[in-house]
Amino acid sequence: MKRYEGLFILDLAGREDGLNEAVEKVKSIIASTGAQVQNVQKMEKRPFVRVTDKKVTGGHYVNVIFEALPAAIAALPGKFTHVEEVYRVLFSEASKNSSAATPAPVA
Repeated sequence: MKRYEGLFILDLAGREDGLNEAVEKVKSIIASTGAQVQNVQKMEKRPFVRVTDKKVTGGHYVNVIFEALPAAIAALPGKFTHVEEVYRVLFSEASKNSSAATPAPVA
């Protein structure tokens, strides 16, 4: 198993209290592929620098670190295409020193 990182931008469209439910949905979809979720880091809501859709001007950023087989990674992006809360998703191989530590604030 390899260690991966998934960066999710969640569009909650006015349902700010639904963040925990959306994160649990993301975790369950990842776990359904046989992956083991190790860490979930909820970041703040950020506005987009370039707005491509005037209805969505920002999103909640969530970083999920998990271990999975390389074959499972190929199927994951397709599983999130029909999830209403997921606006964008990016998967990458996690570095060895990415940990559960809270990141330093960006100035």
